Amino acid sequence: MQALSVLEERVLFSPDLPEAVNQLLQAGVVANHVDRPRAEALFKQAQQLDGSCLQTYFALYKFYFYQGRLDEAEREVHAGLAAAALQGGFPGNYRQLAAVAASWDMYASEVSLFYLYTLKALAFIKLRQDQTDDAQYILTLLKQLDPEDRSGGSVIMQLAQALNED
Repeated sequence: MQALSVLEERVLFSPDLPEAVNQLLQAGVVANHVDRPRAEALFKQAQQLDGSCLQTYFALYKFYFYQGRLDEAEREVHAGLAAAALQGGFPGNYRQLAAVAASWDMYASEVSLFYLYTLKALAFIKLRQDQTDDAQYILTLLKQLDPEDRSGGSVIMQLAQALNED
């Protein structure tokens, strides 16, 4: 029976996601294909239900990004970074965090890894907003925080470099 429920899920957000939040996020993923306002409402409802659930920020910033609603995507990214920093007990400002990067193991938990992935998302959003200097700066800081490139920030760095060459 459990295998069936795994197959029914559209996206695996996290194995530790509260069931009620997961159901709303899964319903949002399904609705995204046919009714985007409903999808947005479901993602927001999931976030309101459990604002400490980082996957709700992920769902919303990805949703807004793919809609081309970059300012709203950026807002959710910043909210997600702040929530992750609060939960992880590290500085929320990525500039301050990079300055003391050696003090933190950013691979220590799912929360800190979420922070790295979300910072990568912020750099990508900045690129899409034609704010290449901001994107480059964020990517430089991401490299300090993620020297093993577990977030995949190098892909966005290569994209940014290619855009600069054009």
